[in-house]
Amino acid sequence: MSHHIVEVKDLRHTYPDGTAAVQGISFRIHHGESVAIVGANGAGKSTLLLHLNGYLTPSEGTIRIGDFPLTKDTVQDIRRTVGMVFQDPDDQLFMPTVFDDVAFGPLNLGLPPDEVTERVTEALKRVEALELKDRPPYKLSGGQKRAVAIASVLSMSPDILVMDEPTTGLDPHARRRLIELLAGFRHTKIIATHDLDLVMDLCERTIVIHQGEVTADGPTLEIFQNQPLLEKSHLEKPLRLQGCPVCSRAPGDESD
Repeated sequence: MSHHIVEVKDLRHTYPDGTAAVQGISFRIHHGESVAIVGANGAGKSTLLLHLNGYLTPSEGTIRIGDFPLTKDTVQDIRRTVGMVFQDPDDQLFMPTVFDDVAFGPLNLGLPPDEVTERVTEALKRVEALELKDRPPYKLSGGQKRAVAIASVLSMSPDILVMDEPTTGLDPHARRRLIELLAGFRHTKIIATHDLDLVMDLCERTIVIHQGEVTADGPTLEIFQNQPLLEKSHLEKPLRLQGCPVCSRAPGDESD
């Protein structure tokens, strides 16, 4: 199913102030893959993601979604295929009610009202937020806003789901619910995150970015066990791979 493929070739992006945020990134993601994009703050993760459905335009290089290059002529069609969940839900929620926010995308597709209502209801049920449908988004908690932002993307039935730091601000219960939700999304997932334990749960492949370049691309567990690579990229092992500091003490060592 080639329409699910994401291909980035020699992508470069320099901001107006001269900051070179992305410097020659290339990769190919196939249908059904769940891929993490990891790196330290300022590595270029968010800038990369904002190119994948045309919110930013490359300074150089190309992006292809399925059989189509991402251009001004194709961007609207590609945004129906690639659903983007921003790092800050307030960047995504702008309508008077939750229902209106989740319905915004389907309405712009020209779908009939009955189908729009069906999509909104199903999307809100999937994120366990149907009871919020009549509330104004600005009165929601951070976790509730995150759930509604995800629902607003799911209502578009995307084939590719792109998420930027999806667990930011979530309590443990909301984080676990998000992981369960994403595990049930059977199409392509691309997740930029500092939450490496989430990556262990969801992503069989990890791409490491450092200073705007890809420094590693491979099986998640292999990458997270490569201590020199992690140190070079200013990353630490996921908590579950770090071991217990108490259990790892030498026999007879009871010092703090």
